[in-house]
Amino acid sequence: MGELVERVDEQDRVLEVVERAEAVRRRWMHRIATTICRDPAGRILVLRRADGHVRFPGHYDVMVGGAVGVGESYEEAAARELVEELGVGVPVRFLVKFLFQGGMGPVWFGVHEALIAEPLTPDPSEIAWHAWVTEPELRTVVDRGPFVPAGQQALRRCLGRSAR
Repeated sequence: MGELVERVDEQDRVLEVVERAEAVRRRWMHRIATTICRDPAGRILVLRRADGHVRFPGHYDVMVGGAVGVGESYEEAAARELVEELGVGVPVRFLVKFLFQGGMGPVWFGVHEALIAEPLTPDPSEIAWHAWVTEPELRTVVDRGPFVPAGQQALRRCLGRSAR
């Protein structure tokens, strides 16, 4: 059996437990928890997804995250994904939740922010490259090249907010 997620409705209420692959294939709404990471200088982490990644291989993104597990909160999933993908265990702060219809959607995204001052150890099966960039630098590149669509939308909703 594959990864289990909660299928949800237009109000983000749980309908049933399903396999994530089936939810994606049938375009059933489910939940994704993500985090936009900042360093102490306020720069934002930009990453390039691994070329072998199942979803959006080789695309740039500002969100680290994944599916919310059965019975898991958005915040718990966001914190877990930071450990799995970047090797850091830090608190996350909720920013916004939105229903994204594009890409592999429809998907509810719970977007968080984390302040990271420690070295990163990215999982190479998830992340091929990463760098810290300023908001002005990010604004100039977000619409160039292959960028994960939900990451673009999250940035538009969240730029200017800071955990400091």
